[in-house]
Amino acid sequence: MARPEKIRLGDMLVEQRLVTGEQLKLALEEQKHSGRKLGRVLVESGYVTEEGISTGLARQLGADFIDLKTYQLQADLIKLLPEAQARRNRALVLNERAGMLVVGMADPTDLSAFDELSRVLKREIDLAVVTESQLLSAIDRVYSRAAEISGLARELTADMGDISTDFGNILGLTAGSEDAPVVKLLNTVFEEALKMRASDIHIEPQEKSLLIRFRIDGVLRIQTEADSKISTALVLRLKLMSGLDISEKRLPQDGRFNIKLRNTAIDIRISSMPTQHGESVVMRLLAQNTGLLQLDKLHMPPQILERFRNAISRPSGIVLVTGPTGSGKTTTLYAALNELNTPEKKIITVEDPVEYRLPGLNQVQVHEKIDLSFSRVLRTALRQDPDIILLGEMRDQETAEIGMRAAMTGHLVLSTLHTNDALSTPIRLLDMGVPRYMVALSIQMVLAQRLVRVICENCSTPRTPTPHEHLWLQTELGDRVDAFEYRKGQGCSHCANTGFQGRQAVYEVLDMNNALVEAVNRGDPNEFMQIGREQMAGKTLRRDAVRLVTSGRTTVEEAMRISTQLDD
Repeated sequence: MARPEKIRLGDMLVEQRLVTGEQLKLALEEQKHSGRKLGRVLVESGYVTEEGISTGLARQLGADFIDLKTYQLQADLIKLLPEAQARRNRALVLNERAGMLVVGMADPTDLSAFDELSRVLKREIDLAVVTESQLLSAIDRVYSRAAEISGLARELTADMGDISTDFGNILGLTAGSEDAPVVKLLNTVFEEALKMRASDIHIEPQEKSLLIRFRIDGVLRIQTEADSKISTALVLRLKLMSGLDISEKRLPQDGRFNIKLRNTAIDIRISSMPTQHGESVVMRLLAQNTGLLQLDKLHMPPQILERFRNAISRPSGIVLVTGPTGSGKTTTLYAALNELNTPEKKIITVEDPVEYRLPGLNQVQVHEKIDLSFSRVLRTALRQDPDIILLGEMRDQETAEIGMRAAMTGHLVLSTLHTNDALSTPIRLLDMGVPRYMVALSIQMVLAQRLVRVICENCSTPRTPTPHEHLWLQTELGDRVDAFEYRKGQGCSHCANTGFQGRQAVYEVLDMNNALVEAVNRGDPNEFMQIGREQMAGKTLRRDAVRLVTSGRTTVEEAMRISTQLDD
């Protein structure tokens, strides 16, 4: 394709009747005041969509418009253009045909960018048009910084092997610490983890190497392997950042610190533990500005959502959300608080740590080292005249009893508990030593949940279940097992070739009706379990996971994984 001609964007949009002359005039005036690009002003003013501008440019240039949401990117072609040039010129190499490279550009009228791309690629270019937001999202996905992380780790290894190198400079303890080897390596690791939606970073010393892994959608993935020499420097730097004792290597330590990446404030919880080959560190990443979900956005089945809303709208009692660590319990509770949070209600939260910031709440961070425990804060909170209390976790008998007394004296208490399913939750509280009458009178509802991985929409394809999977499905679906289409993700650039992108919760609910209350009061666990099973028949976590399978949202394998966890 020849070098494109300069196009006046405004005139082109008016000519194609995508905007009116009056709208263009107003946008040009706003552009003069703000200095922003005309296209951005037009989109933010609501005069035209980003897709509208891109398709208009494609028509004007006689080029293709490519929707990157569904386009399968090719890693070998993408690497022809370095990330720095891709970001600067808002471009990606998409395909190769007739001896030319198909390059998608967000602004094909940028002639200097076109010239630089021609110089860097050293090939004839066939232009295609893409939207800027989709292009930037694609760049974030496809340009992995694994190689950069490995390179920084090698540099750090070399520096540590040089006996003339100042260790304080390596750790960033001197002026200009942002250029210190460890600081650069950790910043790159944090940025990559944020880009890949990692919930945790694991730094694990092995006998001959250091393993850095990310947990993404609940599954650990190796990010890089480095020389074990750098383990000490990384751990020391992280301890300094989180205020831990750098001289103590024999005992586990916990701490936290805050960083800011890409205009996103991140809370990082850190746990160190001595192992055979050094200190293992795990960091949980909590984005402070993550938008709170609404209950309507949690994908609860309508009947469960209605029952949950009824429970949290009551003036008193306990609503418990249960499940293993990392099953989304806190997200569910904060979605509930977001709905309950009105000027007429005083809400106090007692947490370790405070994972979400919500205006209007009185949020308290537990600090065991200074004896600011769950039970102590909870006692004080009850003297603060609250209407609603969020108790981060019922982790012991004392905390559970205080929370239940609060529920029995006119407060709505929301809390979590680590149990396998909804039905075993009241039994677990009794095993903790909580009096039967408290369990019977205070609990209104138990909501149990798990997270399952969701099939990537960009590479979802039909799949025939294996004989074993078919038999398992038949136990839940009976004769209807062959009435559905089952799917899987083949793996693509959008999902890092995993076939999954994101997670969704599955739920089950136990309502404490009169029959269950009487069974608890009689102290008969077997009777309680029998009545509960009858109430929940066909409405279990396993059945909800099968619902996602038959709707094409997840795989049979994922649903069976949930089933295995419940059977443990």
